[in-house]
Amino acid sequence: MASIRDLVGAIRQRDGVEAAVILGRDGLLIDSQAVPGVDAEDIAARIPAIIAPADELGSGAKRGPLLTAVLEYRDGLAIASVLSADAILLVLVKPQANIGQLLFELRRNREQIAALV
Repeated sequence: MASIRDLVGAIRQRDGVEAAVILGRDGLLIDSQAVPGVDAEDIAARIPAIIAPADELGSGAKRGPLLTAVLEYRDGLAIASVLSADAILLVLVKPQANIGQLLFELRRNREQIAALV
């Protein structure tokens, strides 16, 4: 059976991926792999402040809790995938990266990924 480290490594090796970070809902880093210059602990600490209001929006809009958020920035994208009540996967990708297959695989394999955490 694969481990969290295997999962993070496999995601990080995808074309265009600059970081793969697993964090707790409290923002504490569980595991990560990133290109030099990306501070995974700092990024992990910022994610709960995005996820909580997104959950509130889902509740208010009667859509349920957040599962995946894609945030587009000038210099790339951030994909936050809520794996469970306790864990979140954050993937940072370059702006030119094709994220379609990645999003499909995260959605299709969410439960299996969550079982590793």
